[in-house]
Amino acid sequence: MKEPARLPPIDLAAVGQTGLFQMLATADLDEICRLGQPRFAAKDASFFLQGDPVDRIYLLLAGQLKLSQSNADGQQVLMRAIGPYSLFGAVAMTQQETYPVSAEAMEDCAALSWTKPTIMALIGRFPQLALNAIQLMAQYTQEFQERFRQLATERVERRLAHTLLRLASQTGKKIPEGVWIDLPLTRQDLAEMTGTTLYTVSRLLTQWETQGLIIADRERIVIRFPHGLVSIAET
Repeated sequence: MKEPARLPPIDLAAVGQTGLFQMLATADLDEICRLGQPRFAAKDASFFLQGDPVDRIYLLLAGQLKLSQSNADGQQVLMRAIGPYSLFGAVAMTQQETYPVSAEAMEDCAALSWTKPTIMALIGRFPQLALNAIQLMAQYTQEFQERFRQLATERVERRLAHTLLRLASQTGKKIPEGVWIDLPLTRQDLAEMTGTTLYTVSRLLTQWETQGLIIADRERIVIRFPHGLVSIAET
């Protein structure tokens, strides 16, 4: 009989670095986490789907997941890929009634969640949460405005370089070969994030690997020469 999933130990210091929970006392963070409910998703399963009723906000504790959006024709666009101690489902703090994206596990995931009434009650008790939420929404808006500008005005080489650098800043880990993007991203995922084709992404990654800028395996990318990608992104 398979043992039921359990939450990993919660690192309150890491929770405190998450945008929504910054500048809160450790005792307050501990209380907030105790009010959270565990949620799990196996690889390729979803915490919620685009169009589902908004009922809770999540803090990912373990695993990697992708946030994607589909249009009326069923074409999927990968909006973000996130790792541990990242917030998702933040629309639960707004009047939005349905989730605008799907949250799909790229590997087995564990999260802490708060229902909409619970998070609103916590905002009432801890005003810093409201200030953090405003800042968080402003950051999301700025990020997506920048991505829209890139899609509208930049060549695909610059868009892909920007995407790799952004992912490296969010999940990058230093290893002997360079900076490893700690996400199981396929080339199709990168194509969706940059608004281009699988063929174009494959061609550019092969070209950059030949130039010594990156190491690109099937679902693993290591940036060997970040300044080279910065030059491409800013050209």
